[in-house]
Amino acid sequence: MAYAWVQDVPIGEETYRRIAERIGDEPLDGNLVHLAIRNDDGTLRYIDVWESREQCDRAFDERIHPAVWAVLTEAGLRPGGEPPRREVDVVDLRGTPAGVPR
Repeated sequence: MAYAWVQDVPIGEETYRRIAERIGDEPLDGNLVHLAIRNDDGTLRYIDVWESREQCDRAFDERIHPAVWAVLTEAGLRPGGEPPRREVDVVDLRGTPAGVPR
């Protein structure tokens, strides 16, 4: 069963781009969809769908968190922790996930 969540993060597009660059272009194992959208206040909201929670947790431990902490440290920021994720139920997933060749 897919694992999906929504998360509001207190960063803007420039910081997001630096984090994404650090993560690299290699696909994250188990990630089906990653969508970053801009909130009205300029911060971002992530919507992610993964094959499993375990794959998501592993990707965060191995690639995402190291990239996030490196970029934030370079910017002189020291967050108190990760913003909460709100798990959501996937009713339907259609189309070709990002990063998957057609």
